[in-house]
Amino acid sequence: MTTAILSALPEEQEGLAAQLDGLRVVRHAGRDFHAGEWLGRPVVFALSGIGKVAAATTASALIERFNARRIVFTGVAGGLHPDVRVGDTVIGTEFLQHDMDASPLFPRYEVPLYGRSRFAADAQLVGLLLAAARDPAVDAKSHFDAETLARFGIDAPRVLQGLLVSGDRFVSRADEAGALRAALPDAMAVEMEAAAVAQVCHDHGVPFAAVRNISDRADDQAHVDFPAYLSQVAGRQARALIAALLPMLPP
Repeated sequence: MTTAILSALPEEQEGLAAQLDGLRVVRHAGRDFHAGEWLGRPVVFALSGIGKVAAATTASALIERFNARRIVFTGVAGGLHPDVRVGDTVIGTEFLQHDMDASPLFPRYEVPLYGRSRFAADAQLVGLLLAAARDPAVDAKSHFDAETLARFGIDAPRVLQGLLVSGDRFVSRADEAGALRAALPDAMAVEMEAAAVAQVCHDHGVPFAAVRNISDRADDQAHVDFPAYLSQVAGRQARALIAALLPMLPP
């Protein structure tokens, strides 16, 4: 069974594809797909690009061209829920497009003609991601010195799960984050791709899950924190998590 690993940005997969046996790079739909085997299991690494359309295009290509039979998305997100802090890992159990609004024809957030606003993650993949994220080799304190942790305010990072919300907007204002919290109080974090991939996987009957490392609080400091956090912390943790996850996946 081919597993596809998706990320929006190259820092989140740096060096992983080179570890595949029989690596081949396939150019398709304007993207490079890195295919091979990890411990005898077929794997494809791909960058989705940023935003819902780019992510949906990449997910469709993985399913139709590369026969992906499970997809895992990894990357960063802005924390929304009051309990979520920078450095935490959030595993999505449900996905919603926070900028979907076809009202008054359909209720706000509902995807037209689907009769739903939320798409569920695959329970087995969620369980495996939880196990991988809790692996001691993935813990931030095993990767970074005290100075790095202090620089980004990381203290006792946790593994959480819940609703991830996606939209074609980088949320970087406190008032916008506050409005999302008020409208969707159970939302754990906000990002730009996972809900679109979840919808594609729902259409194809392909199991999907996503994991996000919290890079900021989606407020006025988000644009300042994000690039540094991505390069210095989140990218390294994402690669460690995927390396821990892949051996756990059933054939």
